[in-house]
Amino acid sequence: QVQLVESGGGLVQPGGSLRLSCDASRSIFFFNRMGWYRQAPGKERELVAAIFSGGSINYADFVKGRFTISRDIAKNTVYLQMSSLRPEDTAVYYCNAQTTSPVGAYWGQGTQVTVSA
Repeated sequence: QVQLVESGGGLVQPGGSLRLSCDASRSIFFFNRMGWYRQAPGKERELVAAIFSGGSINYADFVKGRFTISRDIAKNTVYLQMSSLRPEDTAVYYCNAQTTSPVGAYWGQGTQVTVSA
């Protein structure tokens, strides 16, 4: 019923930018929180950024002002604008959406981001 479709990943040079999109099959207000996670080879999946239904935003420390999460309510879409990309940002990036009543968690298929010269 709930589907999250990610797009925008690819290969980018260090210092470059990418914008990831997460298209949800429901209004984003259906979810208490939407966010982006990433997982690099050999590492645990980690939260990158999250936006709550009320508009509050949380960022991981390693973002350091480089990434921006935003939403387009009319399009049921959440974005992750990534700038000043570093090789250590290389990972599979996953869209995540969570509900609270009832409790649920949904994931996209992931999109590969590779930062390399």
